Formats: sequence, structure tokens, C-alpha cells
Amino acid sequence: MLWTAYQHSLRCCHRQHIGPHDVDNVNIINHDGAMKPAARKLKRSYHHGNLRRALLDEALATIRADGVDGLTLREIGARLGVSRTALYRHFADKRALLAAVATEGFRTLRQQLVAAWEEGGKGRAAFESMGVAYVGFAVANPPHYRVMFGGFVDPKASEPELATEAAGAFQALVDALASLQRDAIMRDEDTVTMARFVWAVVHGVAMLGIDGQLREPGAAERLMRYALDRLLTGIES
Repeated sequence: MLWTAYQHSLRCCHRQHIGPHDVDNVNIINHDGAMKPAARKLKRSYHHGNLRRALLDEALATIRADGVDGLTLREIGARLGVSRTALYRHFADKRALLAAVATEGFRTLRQQLVAAWEEGGKGRAAFESMGVAYVGFAVANPPHYRVMFGGFVDPKASEPELATEAAGAFQALVDALASLQRDAIMRDEDTVTMARFVWAVVHGVAMLGIDGQLREPGAAERLMRYALDRLLTGIES
């Protein structure tokens, strides 16, 4: 379900100071860029020393083609031509592999949101760019997005890196809203509740996009900009 992956991050936001703080500079994938795994084959080799990346790419290709239910470690290992021993050295089970997919997804989402905010000038226009970046990430990376928000992973289940990245992605939204509140652009209301409201809107547009309900070129971005414009009229000062 939608709330599973972010519940931990929402609690983290209550514990953390919501206010101005620096976000680490990171190398960013373009806002509309996808993390594209290689095309699926029945069997292919991988570069020595990069088996973990190959396993992740094969998992993403499988999820894209067959859904999460169609993913098995044994089948992925067979396609790559690797032994069970080598496979389990990186991922103990399917849950661990899905956690790695979700962690990568949340990290990239956070990076793209932060880039949109910082490169956009940290104002109203930058906040709109964050919404477009969010939807762009989902549409470009459906396998990641479905694992992140489909109830397949739980950040609380001994996955500290996943919990940190999930919390960080949500915190990027909270921090942007807090900054706009300090500048008297947004209403002085509970920041986390406001962030959840914004997130609910952008998530809905994102799901329409990846489920193929917005087929016209640029339809997802147009709807996102329209939704944000209407949304902002309700939360702006």
C-alpha cells in the first residue's frame, strides 16, 4: 500500500527538526531520465565484480515485464548464468533484492527532488518543478516505483539503508515546504500534514502515468502542473 514505505519517514520527520538545513550535493540523473536496465535475455554474462548491479538490472527488467510476482532469485540467476552461491552472496532472498531496488529508487527520487528544488531557485516555481520531477521519475522508472510503494518492502524490517533513503525522499518535500513557510509563501500550518497532502496529489498523478492512463505525449506533466497550480491555491498564504 501507498503508506507502507513512507510510514517510517513520516515518523522520522516528527523527530527531526523541520527547518533550514543543507542537503548534500549529489550527482543527479536528469529529471526525466530513467534508470534503465539492459534488455532481458534468456541468459547473459556480466562484468566480473559487478554481479550485484547485474542482478538489480535483471530484477528491474523482470518486474517491468512480469511484475513483482514474476520475480524469483533462481530465475534471475539462471538468466545470468551464475551459481546459487554467488547469487546468495549478494541477496539472501527475494525480500532483500526488492529492498535493494526500493533503496535505489528512493535515493534517486530524493536526488531528483533536491535537484529540482535547488536548481529552480528554491521558490514557488522550484516547488512546482519538484512535482514534475516526482512524476517524471515514476513514469521513467515504473519497476522502482511499484516496488517502493506497492507494499513489497518495509523499511522497518531490518533495512536501515532503505529506511534512511525513504525518509530522505519525504524529508526533501518537508524541507521545501518549511522553507516556503518561512518565506510566507505557504500557510503556517503543520508542515508534515501539508507534505502528506502534496504527496497524495503527486502520487495519484504518478500512478495514472505509469498505469498507462495518460497516453498522450506530455499528458502526465501537463496534469501535474495543473494539479499543482490548483493545489497551491489551497496552501499558499
